[in-house]
Amino acid sequence: MKALTTTNFNFSGQKSVYHGKVRDVYDIDDDLLVMVATDRISAFDVVLPKGIPFKGQVLNQIAARFLDATADICPNWKLATPDPMVTVGLKCEGFRVEMIIRGILTGSAWRDYEKGVREICGVRLPDGMRQNERFPEPIITPTTKADEGHDLNISKEEIIAQGLVSAEDYAQIEDYTRKLFARGQEIAARQGLILVDTKYEFGKRDGKIYLIDEIHTPDSSRYFYADGYEEKLAKGEPQRQLSKEFVRQWLIEHNFMNEPGQQMPEITDEYAESVSERYIELYEHITGETFSKADFEGDIASRIERNVAQYLSQR
Repeated sequence: MKALTTTNFNFSGQKSVYHGKVRDVYDIDDDLLVMVATDRISAFDVVLPKGIPFKGQVLNQIAARFLDATADICPNWKLATPDPMVTVGLKCEGFRVEMIIRGILTGSAWRDYEKGVREICGVRLPDGMRQNERFPEPIITPTTKADEGHDLNISKEEIIAQGLVSAEDYAQIEDYTRKLFARGQEIAARQGLILVDTKYEFGKRDGKIYLIDEIHTPDSSRYFYADGYEEKLAKGEPQRQLSKEFVRQWLIEHNFMNEPGQQMPEITDEYAESVSERYIELYEHITGETFSKADFEGDIASRIERNVAQYLSQR
């Protein structure tokens, strides 16, 4: 098994590098960003100790596809994908919030709801809902964007009051969020899937709002299979899903939620391979195409460095 978990490139014009939980972002001349989707995987705001083969390629190629498929709704940062694990795009000043939109009560929202919570991010939730039931209409539950540790729920009113986003800009990104989600749901439905929830990040450049980062990937989104959804809901059975939630559930079963005193369970090669297969499965379901594994010969980092250098030399 081979996975890219660290990068240390020095591209022409490079000003800085930011190593995130999953992506490494290289600043080129304070104008472009080279975003490398590594094979790292995170859950409960911690990076797991083993990489997942081809995960970065899956994330990067799904995100690139959806950025192209939604460019008519909202301008986005993407310029090119010179390598299967890399997107190059415009550098924007990111808003310090993530726009999370939910069509179905599940995941962390359900865990809170089950404990009696009836308001998330200033949004009132109806009583009597069941796990995996659709909301009357999708709800937006933003979070703060933390550099380290947990992102925190925040309401629209708090975002504006704290000056994180102006009222005018918030109205725009809220509108974009709903329209992007609707488009994602349409595309998923054509492939027999339900886009359950997702997150979007936005930024500004020269006074214009852009969609940045990834979109509709299994790291930022949750998908259910449409076939059998209603029957499983009626019976209270778990939904068949394609998302990173299965990794979270595996960690929960092994007594890890990144809480004090808990120890990360061992990630075996066999488990990492099974996660890789799930990511590839999602790629093929959401795109309707067979996943083509990138060239494995030699060193992944050398391939990326070569492809990015060639792109930058031609711009």
